[in-house]
Amino acid sequence: MANKNVIWCDEKTLSKDLTGKTYIVTGSNSGVGFETAQQLVKQGAHVVMAVRRPDAGDEARRSFQDPKGTTEVIKCDLADLDSVISFVKEFKSKHNQLDGLMCNAGMVNMENKPKYTKHGFEYTWSASYFGHFLMTELLLDTLKATPNSRMAIISSVVHAGSPKSRPKVHLEDLHHKNRKYNNFEAYGEAKVAVVLYAKELAERLKGTGVTTYSIHPGWARSNFGSGGNAFMKASMAVLGPVFTALNFSDSSWESAQTSLHCLLSDDAPQHSGAYFSQHSVLYRDKECRKGGWPMKSPNPNADDMDTAKKLVEMSYELVGL
Repeated sequence: MANKNVIWCDEKTLSKDLTGKTYIVTGSNSGVGFETAQQLVKQGAHVVMAVRRPDAGDEARRSFQDPKGTTEVIKCDLADLDSVISFVKEFKSKHNQLDGLMCNAGMVNMENKPKYTKHGFEYTWSASYFGHFLMTELLLDTLKATPNSRMAIISSVVHAGSPKSRPKVHLEDLHHKNRKYNNFEAYGEAKVAVVLYAKELAERLKGTGVTTYSIHPGWARSNFGSGGNAFMKASMAVLGPVFTALNFSDSSWESAQTSLHCLLSDDAPQHSGAYFSQHSVLYRDKECRKGGWPMKSPNPNADDMDTAKKLVEMSYELVGL
């Protein structure tokens, strides 16, 4: 049974004819990404599934129900910048329009010790922020060439922190090489970066017709936390069913509502750069627990445009643009 606090897309949004439109959804072989991609295809869109394991993507798209539109799978490992570049090259060789870029994939390094990519990035940051940053920047020309296109990127309630402890972007040590490492601190900081990037991009793209959004989809019943050590796996195995029984978590379909609203609704473009949140009991600020489309983040560090601009400038250099 659905949680009574779920914010739902309206019928008009979920019945729009998307024939002739093209979308990219990262991490679309499972969870929220799967439900988002399936709904877009159901409404007639062509969806490019950017996934780390193409075989999993192929299996997922074969299971889509009532597909009115079409799909294709292109390999993309967001923790590998070379893979992101290859993905964009292949996409552009086939397509000259992009109506929506849904940066859905993300992860947390479940081992509570630093893990780095071959480019030297902390793994959680690379998969959640840097990979999507590079993909978005390389696709900006296609987004700009497509009327009324949109870019949305997944953040998390974790970015909000608590009134006593708010995550922030440490520009002097983005890769967590000079601090004591904590995996969930890294995750929270990366998700602050995501909110800042959506804001900076919205400001940069004013007048182009491209709008941007950051999203907390809710606590989805997904494979989040399936990695890591034995203790972490056991903890998630216990907490998952408890949250479901108490109706704290949402199905992947319920959690996809916010992404679909940002990608398709008539209202979302009035709020470019804003943070959109599904309900969540995990907010430490009680007034935020009902969510909001859009909602002001309780974390002032996620509204710091000076940091946002410095982060983007630094990110350009780090990813080689």
